Amino acid sequence: MSRAANLSVRRAADAAPVFAALGDETRLHLLSRLCHEGPLSITRLSEGASITRQAITKHLVTLEASGLLEGRRHGRERVYQFAPTRLQAARRYLDQVSAQWDEALGRLRALVEEP
Repeated sequence: MSRAANLSVRRAADAAPVFAALGDETRLHLLSRLCHEGPLSITRLSEGASITRQAITKHLVTLEASGLLEGRRHGRERVYQFAPTRLQAARRYLDQVSAQWDEALGRLRALVEEP
């Protein structure tokens, strides 16, 4: 496997947990709240939620494991905040895939339009 192909596979593997974490509506909502409201405790994230605090905790653990959140102890509570680095890496991967598709479509167009 070429070095470029190996890098592409590694980027895809790194991005996969991010996409999996964002694939759940509840996790997406929690992440959106953290992006807009800043660091929040589990208690604050649970307020007004239609699911239990334990369920929210499980979702937060998944988001933290994917690298999208950072959790830290603050007194007796754990406070979570958005960590953009992994999302930025996933975005770079999507940009790479998009460029590859644009290239392939350009080659197809040239082939089809060839006299």
